[in-house]
Amino acid sequence: MTITTAGRFRQVASFASLACAAVLLTACSSSASPAAAGTATSPAGSGPATTAAAPASSSAAPGTAVSAPGSVTATPAASASPSAVAGPTAATTFLAEAQSLTGALLHKPSCDGFGCGLSGDSTAFLFHMVWNSWSGSVAVGTGTYRIDSCDPNCAAGHVYSVATVVTFSQAVEVCSSSAAPHWVWTRASFSYPQGLPRALQGQNAPQNPWTFSALATAAQQTCTS
Repeated sequence: MTITTAGRFRQVASFASLACAAVLLTACSSSASPAAAGTATSPAGSGPATTAAAPASSSAAPGTAVSAPGSVTATPAASASPSAVAGPTAATTFLAEAQSLTGALLHKPSCDGFGCGLSGDSTAFLFHMVWNSWSGSVAVGTGTYRIDSCDPNCAAGHVYSVATVVTFSQAVEVCSSSAAPHWVWTRASFSYPQGLPRALQGQNAPQNPWTFSALATAAQQTCTS
């Protein structure tokens, strides 16, 4: 059979059309394929792939709370150590009569009757006292100070009554297993609004200020034994 030039041209065109159709079909199939460029694929049946950030490791020791970024974790304040015994107060501070821990403990005493002994040898007493103040640090009172001149000796000496203002201070703690802690005055200072009689002046003047050294030592020993 003889094929003319026009026939050959028509065959070539037909083949070209088929080739174009095949190319277009391939291109369409490629664009719909899951393997398209730039698209991440996940294992079959696992759904769309996602990129999960790996959990950050913590260097905190076990049991240590870690705060989220930007937050502030308050550190609990350290527990206060038990407080020591409170210091002397007006209610817990006393005048130890005759400078003895075994004698009466006097609180704002009026010192009427036999008076309030300040010495163990009965040569110094307070009488008719009015207390202007009485705290844990100082006590100030006005009254009468009766002093034995001890001339020629204390048994035969004359007792003088002198107007006085007395100030007690330097309280020392007394510890006791059977009673609450308390304090006693260990220092007395005197002023004499009307002065001292001649017999009690100069080298015969009463001790002023008067430190109750033996009482202070005895009180301190109760807290160390």
